Amino acid sequence: MGRGVTLRDVAARAGVSSRTVSNVVNGYAPVSEATRARVQQAVDELGYRPNVLARNLAAGRSGQIAVVVPYLDTPYFAELLQGIIRAARVQGYNVLIDQTDGDAEHERLFLSRGSQQLLFDGVIFSPLGLAQSDLAARDPALPLVVLGERVSDGGFDHVGIDDVTASREATEHLLGLGRRRVAAIGDQPYRTGEAAQLRTRGFRLAHERAGIPVREELIISTPRFNRSDGATAMAHLLDLEEPPDAVFCYSDLVALGAMHALAARGLRVPEDVAIVGYDDIEDGRYSNPSVTTVSPDKRMIAETAVERLLKRIGSSTPVPGLEIRAPHRLVVRESTVGRRAAKGG
Repeated sequence: MGRGVTLRDVAARAGVSSRTVSNVVNGYAPVSEATRARVQQAVDELGYRPNVLARNLAAGRSGQIAVVVPYLDTPYFAELLQGIIRAARVQGYNVLIDQTDGDAEHERLFLSRGSQQLLFDGVIFSPLGLAQSDLAARDPALPLVVLGERVSDGGFDHVGIDDVTASREATEHLLGLGRRRVAAIGDQPYRTGEAAQLRTRGFRLAHERAGIPVREELIISTPRFNRSDGATAMAHLLDLEEPPDAVFCYSDLVALGAMHALAARGLRVPEDVAIVGYDDIEDGRYSNPSVTTVSPDKRMIAETAVERLLKRIGSSTPVPGLEIRAPHRLVVRESTVGRRAAKGG
């Protein structure tokens, strides 16, 4: 049905003007949430799809956006990409995906004037090899939304969660269970390790607020947030004279690797060592035991990133950069409270 449905049909179904429908579909002007929801319902019911090709040709655009991430084999990015693709598709945009492997020069290419030759209208970018200062050297004409921890300098939008607060809450959960030798796996004390550094800050803040000293030997650095890093770091911790009784892992993959190392030593989770992860990936929900984790609102992050990027693409004047905080929550599962007490999530 969608091919024959017009913008006027949607307006009639929603009880609004055609201009209001256009504003909602294209993000050209502020619309109340109630009106936006009514128009979106009419769009969904009628199967309306805007004539993006004609619109883009008239505006000299490609109708494609790029999403640049460090790794495609990381479940967090894979799940986030699904949300971005869905949100872009609703607006009639195609998504080009690139993996940088954290290579600074590869990432820099997407921020340069040469990016205009790569056939996309804007970039949703999760940098790993570039630091905050590197973003200042980007092509100012490139519509840009940044994910992760590189905050906006006013010329682009930044969408992320409050890593310090989330990490503090995760660590407080472990301390609240009576654990006193809490380790942290995933610190990255170098120029581009902002995400890890914020999580370490939250880890330290939780100890400070509880009046419990941090054991420096229990903070372990890792090159990446993957399973092998978690297993290697956990094995090191278990070889200490006083090994930890709980671990805050900076990703769910790190947590899964740590639990593998614990099982190999014949130790139980959470009875011997409680584990908290980060990201709320699907694997953590179905592991045995299931992983207590910091759960960012990935759907909101994806939809907000697309909305802000398309606003930038569609604007003929500079759009002020926004700092947008997506919500998060701590999902308590078996890896900290055991099978009977876990509430799932």
